[in-house]
Amino acid sequence: MLRLVIIALTLGTALTHMSLLFPDLVFILNGLGYLGLVAALYLPIPVLEPHHRLIRRVLIGYTALTIGLCVAVRLRTPLGFSNKVNEVLLIVALLLEEKQP
Repeated sequence: MLRLVIIALTLGTALTHMSLLFPDLVFILNGLGYLGLVAALYLPIPVLEPHHRLIRRVLIGYTALTIGLCVAVRLRTPLGFSNKVNEVLLIVALLLEEKQP
């Protein structure tokens, strides 16, 4: 269940970034980064399976960095605020998943 929540939050964040100020390359690449990390975390790729904990932590850091950069460049719009809430929830969900046995 938590995995589906993480996937949904990540997809929502990625799609928001990819559509934001389209065709701004920075936002598109940010969205693709989210998609790549969630794919690396959950797709059945044998070579990545031993590294899921590291990938999860990279996704947490990537999300935190995205939040920090948006605050630094003062992206203050209703969509931006709602997406930041989504990203904070994503970090919380990833941390909860990490604590699961």
